[in-house]
Amino acid sequence: MNTFTIVFIIALIISHSIQFWLSKRQADHVAKHRDAVPDAFKDRVSLTAHQKAADYTLAKGKLGKIDDVIGIVLLLLVTLGGGIQLSFNLWSGWVESPLLAGVGAIASIFLVLTLLELPTSLYQTFVIEEKFGFNKSTLQQFAKDQLLSLGLGAVIGLPILALILWVMDSVGSLWWLWAWAILMSFSLLMSWLFPTVIAPLFNKFTPLEDGTLKNRIQSLLERCGFHSQGIFIMDGSKRSGHGNAYFTGLGNNKRIVFFDTLVKSLDDEELEAVLAHELGHFKRKHVIKMLIATSIMSLISLGILGWLIDQQWFYNGLGVEQPSNAAALLLFMLVSGTFTFFMQPISAYFQRKFEFEADDFAANNAKAEKMISGLVKLYEENANTLTPDPLYSAFHYSHPPAAIRIAHLETTMQPS
Repeated sequence: MNTFTIVFIIALIISHSIQFWLSKRQADHVAKHRDAVPDAFKDRVSLTAHQKAADYTLAKGKLGKIDDVIGIVLLLLVTLGGGIQLSFNLWSGWVESPLLAGVGAIASIFLVLTLLELPTSLYQTFVIEEKFGFNKSTLQQFAKDQLLSLGLGAVIGLPILALILWVMDSVGSLWWLWAWAILMSFSLLMSWLFPTVIAPLFNKFTPLEDGTLKNRIQSLLERCGFHSQGIFIMDGSKRSGHGNAYFTGLGNNKRIVFFDTLVKSLDDEELEAVLAHELGHFKRKHVIKMLIATSIMSLISLGILGWLIDQQWFYNGLGVEQPSNAAALLLFMLVSGTFTFFMQPISAYFQRKFEFEADDFAANNAKAEKMISGLVKLYEENANTLTPDPLYSAFHYSHPPAAIRIAHLETTMQPS
């Protein structure tokens, strides 16, 4: 057996063993604390809501374990099981152009993986979300979303994939620098286009009507020195009962978006505080920092691929007999997550740090007590558990656990 095959299998076993162990810790911790609301929330959250959140978390956790097992099996089938090699053999026999054959082979693998993962998505939406009262979607809407996503992936993704493969084939050993520049440029373009071109294909965005809420938000924007192309309400309720708010876009194409479910749940001052938090990410340059971090990691990843592409053991160790640039790219996209899994807690740490900074900004530019009450409502209505396992949350949570976050906000209310 190829040495790299052994390394890959060991990494796969270790990473998923850690994942299953953390998931068990999470399930045990949530179940253990299901029968009592944490002291910090006793006057804010009912026992019924707390138990609903626990049951919802446990249900999602069970499905997550099944999804992980399916993911492991599929990854092994397409790599060591010969699925990738079969795809490239078929496309090479159908298409004379190596470039088009590579595009077709890669697209086919991802299409098959997407289709095979549909059952868990259906179960999540129409069983778990339905059971806990969150699902508002229909089978027709679900099918429409899936087809639209696949269509966009083909229209946008295939030309970019073809361009990257052409660069790999044509510009020499430093192709990865050119590929990195293309991918970063494409990412920035998509971020700029998303609010006005992509997002409206899935949801309806209605400008916020004149009134006290709009006046309050505009006053906040002026205080923060933030300029956007409008404040919009998104019809999130046509798919889900979950609420959220975000700002999106780059440059002069920035938009502020509230889910309609959120507007119905929070009062004007709570919405102002939630938006102030989102603006905090912008004002504290978190978006730029994340973009820089992503750019650096992408450059390093492509540099590693630039080295691996000439290593025969890389292909043979993952079930591919005939080396090619397209095969190397596909293999790297599929298996890199197995090795970068161990970096996840580092990323989660910095994301939680950014959340604390954004909360501080919100407390300074809106009312901290309104930020707290708004968050409590969101935790309760979205059925987010108030008692996550500390290790699980440290590894996976991009936001601080509820009790820690609320306690931090409460310190901003104390006189200095």
